[in-house]
Amino acid sequence: QVQLVESGGGLVQAGDSLRLSCAASGRTFSNYAMGWFRQVPGKEREFVAALSGSGGSTYYTDSVKGRFTISRDNAKNTLYLQMNSLKPEDTAVYYCAARFANIVVVTTAYNYWGQGTQVTVSS
Repeated sequence: QVQLVESGGGLVQAGDSLRLSCAASGRTFSNYAMGWFRQVPGKEREFVAALSGSGGSTYYTDSVKGRFTISRDNAKNTLYLQMNSLKPEDTAVYYCAARFANIVVVTTAYNYWGQGTQVTVSS
């Protein structure tokens, strides 16, 4: 079992920055690919970014490329999402997720999920 707890969400204005954190516990963190996903009411949860266990491989959805950066500190068992130049359309509940072994971008391939943290970007 892997337990995940997100933090760092909040209300910001368009153009601002925010950093989300996801604290992991339970298993060897570096063995797990990690991802960030987001969801707005009435829509499916969507992929945002993913990172391999070593941190050497990353994937981003097109809408956040150049603005968001996913990273991890395996010594601290923590995943991050640095979000810059935020837009109102980035407003969502953001979830971190873990998957044993290789990195993928498919939501259903992730086995462990946090409770989510709300990000609201005002125009």
